[in-house]
Amino acid sequence: MKRIQRLRRPQQFQRVRREGKTWQHPLLLLNAARSRRGKARCGIVVGKRLGKAVERNRARRRVREAVRLSYESIQPGWDLVFVVRPGVAEASFAQIQEAVQLLLQRGGLWREPQLAPGEPQLRA
Repeated sequence: MKRIQRLRRPQQFQRVRREGKTWQHPLLLLNAARSRRGKARCGIVVGKRLGKAVERNRARRRVREAVRLSYESIQPGWDLVFVVRPGVAEASFAQIQEAVQLLLQRGGLWREPQLAPGEPQLRA
């Protein structure tokens, strides 16, 4: 994720946790709060319960990549904090992606990606 798409300061994380709403999944927890910015910003929190720094960093990278792949489908104008739960260490990447999408849908923050002009529309 690009730098402008991330929450970086502790005050930003605290505001989202304090003012936002929360949705839960066995792998992740999502806190979301409205933002004055026109873009969505995301942050990832991994507690020490997950393991040593190597495991925590690996979990953070996997969740960040799942969010990056879904970023175009996130409603703009929201600050999001994903809290990683211990089950992420054993989960496959597809399960993490599914958890991110499900949490965004539960929170009403998921929108279908916009098609570029001239791009063919896929039908199910």
